[in-house]
Amino acid sequence: MADPVIGIDLGTTNSVVATVKDGKVVVITDDKGRRLHPSIVSFHPNGGTLVSYEAQQRRIVDPRNTIFSAKRLIGQPYRSEDVQYAIQRLPYRVEEGPNEQTVIVARGKRYTVPEISALVLAYLRQCAERHFGGPVDKAVITVPANFNDSQRAATKAAGRIAGLEVLRILNEPTAAALAYGVGRGLDRKIAIYDLGGGTFDITILQVRDKIFEVLATGGDTFLGGDDMDEAMLDLLALDFLADHHYDLRDDMVARPVLLVAAEHVKRQLSKHERYQSEIKDLIHGEGGAAIALKIDVARDRFEQAIEPLCERTFEACEEVIRLAGLEVSQIDDVVLVGGATRVPLVQRSVEKYFQKPVHANINPDEVVAYGAAIQALALSSDLEMDQFYSLLLDVTPRALGIAVAGGYAEPIIGRNVQIPVEQTRIFTTASDHQQLVRIQVCQGESRRFDENTALGELALSDLRRARRGEIKIAVTFLIDTDGILRVNARDVDTGAAQTATIQVRGTMSEQEIGERRAAFAVTSAQALPAPAENAS
Repeated sequence: MADPVIGIDLGTTNSVVATVKDGKVVVITDDKGRRLHPSIVSFHPNGGTLVSYEAQQRRIVDPRNTIFSAKRLIGQPYRSEDVQYAIQRLPYRVEEGPNEQTVIVARGKRYTVPEISALVLAYLRQCAERHFGGPVDKAVITVPANFNDSQRAATKAAGRIAGLEVLRILNEPTAAALAYGVGRGLDRKIAIYDLGGGTFDITILQVRDKIFEVLATGGDTFLGGDDMDEAMLDLLALDFLADHHYDLRDDMVARPVLLVAAEHVKRQLSKHERYQSEIKDLIHGEGGAAIALKIDVARDRFEQAIEPLCERTFEACEEVIRLAGLEVSQIDDVVLVGGATRVPLVQRSVEKYFQKPVHANINPDEVVAYGAAIQALALSSDLEMDQFYSLLLDVTPRALGIAVAGGYAEPIIGRNVQIPVEQTRIFTTASDHQQLVRIQVCQGESRRFDENTALGELALSDLRRARRGEIKIAVTFLIDTDGILRVNARDVDTGAAQTATIQVRGTMSEQEIGERRAAFAVTSAQALPAPAENAS
């Protein structure tokens, strides 16, 4: 019997883990039968570590040591605009670590973001081991299609730290397309509109029976349900300000309570036209008198606040459809993915833009994990892969380039090129006896290097001593099936391999990953609460 494998949708708000049993996808639950697992970690005063629902309960009582929305920070350099924007809104402490890494501080200890994600992944792994009744160490983990190289590498590092062999880093929309199309004999052009807690992706695929070909992909790695929660928080805070002349957004005790309330109100307004409630004793005024927050929000007011967020998604849709060489009218099916697509305004706006009804019979919270489970089994099973599909053609979401004279960037691998892909460029030494060449690497489409995402610096070392220009080094950039950059280099004249290393900004080194994985293996069994046996 083959070893068990799982597919994991590692989400910003919630995560889902699934497997395939007897030809059917099964979502793995916790001990209470819950299929969604909050992507939250809380470090308890007693030294323990809580994950999922137990951690979620501590967002209000211990916001400084309860970590949520870590996916928005993973693989992001501390000095990036996205991280700096997030820091202003997160209640927990975030600092800069080695190599510009984003580091989270809780209970006086520093954690890299992949370590936080590893705790979530380890919890999901434990749920799976209870389900199977034995060890589980192989998984496919999904990421937003628009994740860059460092974000993908950091996600894979999180899996490795958690003790998983990561069979593939799979794009979330591609996973959703697999779940939607496998076994249906389709010949359709499909748009996957994926609006999750922290990210937005739009991917256009051509599905012909068992061939799944991504035509184009794009999106925004910092746009999602979290931003809707912030919009709702502003509405609640403005109402309180009007009544009590006090801005709760500046109150570091009240703000976490307000954010949790905002998320709850958002969910309620997806079901009801209006929502009314009250949070008693939110703050205390003069003389210690308790002041309550009265909540009264109509759906149309909330929709007006988030309409600009919806419009941003369609800017990306327009670009990606153009890159696919299509018109909106040529899209046959539209599939909604991600919890934020439950918002009625989002559904109406998508139907209006694509001029057709969306497919509402697929669970947007689970469809990505479904596809990940199918891919996991296909990669690990002794059965022929074409039981599921015969060809899966994905693309790289961003161009890969290098710095050249004048502050410009020269593209090496273009955007929306099928992966795996490799390209080679020839470099020469600029001075006599030069033994080291440095090459700056970026991702993005701008001709200006500084307008792209700087990945890091490629170092070619141990070059043979020669006159300027005599050493010709062939540098090969390879984007693998995970969408992660690999680099090889060789001396053109001698054919000898050269040492080529790239230290990606904001990521962990191989040595760090190994050390954290070893430490994690020793402590995680004690730190993580083991899920109870499933009732089934």
